[in-house]
Amino acid sequence: MKGKNNTCRSNSVTIKMLDKASPEACKKRLAELSKGLAHPARVEIVRMLANKPPEARCVCGDIVSALPLAQSSVSQHLKALKETGWIQGEVDGPCVCYCLVDGIMEYYLALTKRSIEEG
Repeated sequence: MKGKNNTCRSNSVTIKMLDKASPEACKKRLAELSKGLAHPARVEIVRMLANKPPEARCVCGDIVSALPLAQSSVSQHLKALKETGWIQGEVDGPCVCYCLVDGIMEYYLALTKRSIEEG
């Protein structure tokens, strides 16, 4: 993300992605996403980002300031969320700006429902 653009790039997931996924693939993806939420600090980061308006970005420093953790710990949690598919981050000069992957909350809920009901 460069310059004055205030939104994250449009990485997204949709519920329709589940239509062609096997039950085993759904369970595997659910476990992966759930691993991303396996720490209270990560849940809080997702909550913070989910409550930002779509045009807003959350700079890593803002996240660090909002949590009672060292910057290195917050960075590790951001890395885990990014690796598991919850967030995306973009370099904007000296900052890294984060936002949720578009549609991830709805996708996670649908994935959970499908994995439990059809499992």
